Amino acid sequence: MDRVFALSGLLVLPFWGLMIFLPRARWTRRIMESPLVVLAPALLYTALVLPALREVLPIVNRPSLEAVASLLGSPAGATIGWVHFLAFDLFVGRWVYLDSRDRDISPWLMAPVLYLTLMLGPMGFSLYLAVRALAGRQADAHVEISASRRVKEA
Repeated sequence: MDRVFALSGLLVLPFWGLMIFLPRARWTRRIMESPLVVLAPALLYTALVLPALREVLPIVNRPSLEAVASLLGSPAGATIGWVHFLAFDLFVGRWVYLDSRDRDISPWLMAPVLYLTLMLGPMGFSLYLAVRALAGRQADAHVEISASRRVKEA
C-alpha cells in the first residue's frame, strides 16, 4: 500500500503541470478537454475500493465520525482516501482550467488558484469562483464601456 500511495500522484501531476506551467499551449487544452485525463486515478480508486467494498459501503451509506476515522486511519483507507482526493481534485481542476481559458482569465492569476485546487481542493475551487465572478464583472463593465462609446460615436 505504501508504494501505491507514493506513486499515485504520478497519475495526476503531469496534467497539473500542463495546466499550471503551459496553460496557453494548444496541446495542453486539447489534452485537458478530454475527460479521460481523470480515468487513471478513477480506475485506481475503483481497484482499491472493490476488494474493500464490504467494509467501505456500510460506512459511506451511514457515516459516523468514529467509523470514517477508523477507515481512514488504516494504510488502505488512507490510500483510498488519497486517491479519491487526487481524482476529484483533478476533475475540479480540469473544469477550473477549461472555464478560465474560455473566459480568458490570466494564466498568471490562475496558476496559484490551480495550485491551491491541487493542494486544498475545495478552497481552490472557492477561490476560483470568486475570481470568476470578479472577471465576469470586469468583462461586463468593459462591454458596457465599449457599447456606450459606440453609441456616442454614432
